[in-house]
Amino acid sequence: MAMQMLPPDWPGNLWAHWGIFTVIILAFILLSVMVFIWFERRAMAIMQSRLGPNRAGPFGLFQPVADSLKVLLKEDIVPSRADKLVHWLAPVVAFVPVMMVFAVVPFQGGALLADLNVGVLYIVAISSVTTVGIFMAGWASNNKYSLLGAMRQVASVVSYEIPVVLSLIGVVLLAGSMSLQQIVQAQDIPFILVQPLGFLLFFIGALAEINRAPFDLTEADSELVAGFHIEYSGMKFGLFYLAEYAEALMVAAIVTTLFLGGWRGPLLPDWLWFLVKVGAVFFVIVWIRTTVPRVRIDQLMALAWKFLFPLALINLLVTAVEILVWPDVSLWMLVPVNFAVMIVLVLLWSKLFKLGWGRVDV
Repeated sequence: MAMQMLPPDWPGNLWAHWGIFTVIILAFILLSVMVFIWFERRAMAIMQSRLGPNRAGPFGLFQPVADSLKVLLKEDIVPSRADKLVHWLAPVVAFVPVMMVFAVVPFQGGALLADLNVGVLYIVAISSVTTVGIFMAGWASNNKYSLLGAMRQVASVVSYEIPVVLSLIGVVLLAGSMSLQQIVQAQDIPFILVQPLGFLLFFIGALAEINRAPFDLTEADSELVAGFHIEYSGMKFGLFYLAEYAEALMVAAIVTTLFLGGWRGPLLPDWLWFLVKVGAVFFVIVWIRTTVPRVRIDQLMALAWKFLFPLALINLLVTAVEILVWPDVSLWMLVPVNFAVMIVLVLLWSKLFKLGWGRVDV
């Protein structure tokens, strides 16, 4: 029974499949993170009319390799009053859950480590563990700025986890399954067209959860001198840095799987479609970082509780009503309806609840 889960082109038994695909996932994450680091620095340089990395290798392609070697050679310094064990474990706890999420992400039809029937629930549960590692780093460092940065991350995750999960329920209702493999197979039309508001809510909430700009308050160098990892150096800091980009890769892969049809597409190989879509989503993440200024902590909380949370509830209600009232209707018929609902709700909620975006700190 277990052998039936294997892709038809995978040789060997189930254990060989697990071992080979685990190596593939690790290589995919590490190589993608290095490419993303280079791509982000080059793309931001172009957007901001300046030079990016251009010394190490052609077009600066070897710059991530040089940075990795530099981090590996740096001395590991631990504060004298830090909790040594927790300080050592924190980067591991922050990084490992990100790798575990990719166990249920299908790279193409049948090519995944585990096709869980609760795949969406698994992603929500495992991805939240990274926050524990960040809080461990802030607490164990025995530094008030580290602790403040860690507490900000806890506050943002607790606040944004609710609208993120509610936005995913709409996708689960449309697909009739929590298996990521079956969700992709159900997308004869990409769910971003059927769930535009759900996609918007998930994408904004996910950026806040993974500490990406403009929600990177845990690393606000103007306030917290780098935040929760200020007391980390060497490879420990490197793991936090790696985890940050791996989380961005994770969000891009999840958005691709749940809203963009996963590996599905014409002409190109399935795995190439998956990579192209993941790269496009990451480009949008970089674009947002380059153009949108960092928000304040009160704006961060207001966006979650006054804007995303009520809209996520309404989106869930609208999706459930559509499925109950028009169970046999073509999904294409729902596209204009849901886009109109999204535009009306976003404009209406922006007017009803002032989020304080016009105020600037002096």
